[in-house]
Amino acid sequence: MNTPKFEWLARSGYSARGIVFLLVAGLALFSSFGGGKPDTKSALDAVLNQPFGRIWLGLIGLGLLGFVAWRLAQSIANADNHDKSAKSYLIRAALLGSAVTYIGLAIYAFKGAAGIGSAGSGGENDLASWAMSQPYGRYLAGAIGAGLVCGGIATALKGISRKFERYLKLGQSRPLILVCIYGLVSRGIVFMIIGIFFCYAAFSVDADQAGSMSDALTFVRQLPLGGVLYFAVALGLAAFGIYNLVEARYRTVSTPSLSKAESELPLPHR
Repeated sequence: MNTPKFEWLARSGYSARGIVFLLVAGLALFSSFGGGKPDTKSALDAVLNQPFGRIWLGLIGLGLLGFVAWRLAQSIANADNHDKSAKSYLIRAALLGSAVTYIGLAIYAFKGAAGIGSAGSGGENDLASWAMSQPYGRYLAGAIGAGLVCGGIATALKGISRKFERYLKLGQSRPLILVCIYGLVSRGIVFMIIGIFFCYAAFSVDADQAGSMSDALTFVRQLPLGGVLYFAVALGLAAFGIYNLVEARYRTVSTPSLSKAESELPLPHR
């Protein structure tokens, strides 16, 4: 594998995800922007409505594929050199889940670029419906919800503990560090709320109760001091977008060798 080209893929992927979350924050902060809900697919729909929208959407889709490739390298090939502890395997499983999520978002972007996309796709509700249709579906949906809650907690703690600095070469740039912390905590909060919605959908055996990022923000708005909290979380999603752009520039990207990638997979010995 050509390391410089793979590193470019990873960095373009972080850039694409950063742009998507900045657009989501824009949708949340300015409800008239793009005319859609503040979630990732509506953000892509907003791009489609701009001049040369299909071209930009296609480029974002390519960037998201780069992000998927990087997530697969992190999860399957252990590009970040995690140890063999249970915690590390859980982290890698979460990274694999992220790869699956962004494959779907990349496909949505390419469909929009080709003029065959469908605005307003269900997202989390579709996932909940699929889970509910499986054997022991309510337990599967509950497990997904619990995973989202745990992922949200882990994301927030990653920001609070500043563990993200392990992979970022930021030096003493305190403003950027604070933006990264703010973004990770905000993203973690939204993750946790979506996970709680999933758990409630499993408990009530009703896939429609599973919420999206837009539903999570609506829930925040309905809390006491909801307007202030909504603005803070929406601004935090913008900070998360900036955090991804920071990763695109400063993150350490280690490309595993083919022999190492093979050693990470349970392949039969010849």
